[in-house]
Amino acid sequence: MPDQHAFLSASSSNRWIACPPSAKLNTGTGGRTSEYAVQGTCAHSLAEYKLKKALGMKAGDPTEDLDCFDQEMDSATDDYATYVMEQIQKEKETCRDPTVLVEQRLDLSRWIPESFGTADCLIAGDETLTIIDLKYGTGIKIPSTSSQLKCYALGCVDMFDGIYDIKNVRMVIFQPRLSHISETVMSKEDLLKWADEILVPAAKLAFVGEGQFRAGDHCQFCAVKANCRKRAEMNLELAKYDFAMPATLEDAEIEAILPMVDQLTAWGNDIKDYALQKALSGKKWQGFKLVEGRANRRYINDAAVAEAVTAAGFDPYEKKLKGITAMTSLLGRKKFDELLGGLVERPSGKPTLVPQSDKRPEMNSAADDFKDE
Repeated sequence: MPDQHAFLSASSSNRWIACPPSAKLNTGTGGRTSEYAVQGTCAHSLAEYKLKKALGMKAGDPTEDLDCFDQEMDSATDDYATYVMEQIQKEKETCRDPTVLVEQRLDLSRWIPESFGTADCLIAGDETLTIIDLKYGTGIKIPSTSSQLKCYALGCVDMFDGIYDIKNVRMVIFQPRLSHISETVMSKEDLLKWADEILVPAAKLAFVGEGQFRAGDHCQFCAVKANCRKRAEMNLELAKYDFAMPATLEDAEIEAILPMVDQLTAWGNDIKDYALQKALSGKKWQGFKLVEGRANRRYINDAAVAEAVTAAGFDPYEKKLKGITAMTSLLGRKKFDELLGGLVERPSGKPTLVPQSDKRPEMNSAADDFKDE
């Protein structure tokens, strides 16, 4: 199992580097543990077991003690273990005896006060260090340029630099449930420069609770995001626009608003969730009240329903083709591709307006279709 997080953890570094004072505010908040976090912990335990077993290391089977495992997790962790073993084999082509460490604790205190982290897999070769980080979530694709991986890379350099002549660090995100593999190679010099210029100054401020509050995408995993004043100030900037009369907005004003809309929506939902949780604890909000939401009817006992309907001479079940994810879990990815590869298509997605920084190719608009006519 992964270690308990340090006060300034690598996993939350994206937030406290951008907003140093948020580190203190997030201490002792006792955030709710989500089912997704539990899933992630289980997946990492199973992945660690499978990888150690493949490497001939001693490991206990976590499925004997925990009940959060399923077919999808089994398949995803198989893919992870297979991928890591492939990377080890590639490293052996240039380094006869690379060092491989699984769930390795790293000392980060050289750059971040009293900090440590745990890397899922490290492969140390003659000139290149490879850090592979398993992400089990499906919410967003995690980039390999994340500050978390850079922090782990620093810990690896500190551990191996005297043993191997490290020149480059290769950082990999393996996110099997999104079929996402992201890879970044960074020179040791550039990594150390980033540490000196970005990481260390932010860590010093965050450790003592100083620095400037800043709102942005990094607020997503902040425990005080709902009632943070700086985030409120940023989002309330939109209040100066008259949304009742959108036709009065100039194109330049629309372009100023667009980058803020997603953050504004997320902030509004966070405020509503915060207010709801407080109300459930007894807080009375002026002008609002707690009521029961809509609920759909449901069976009390599925087995009893099926028995009663069958006894009456009817078939209580409907036959339905499994979805692609469920079918992949049933057959396994290799067999799925072999049997159904030619029977699966990916239709065009619904048009979505995104920032220019998005890596997806730009669609042709209706205006573009008529340019050459």
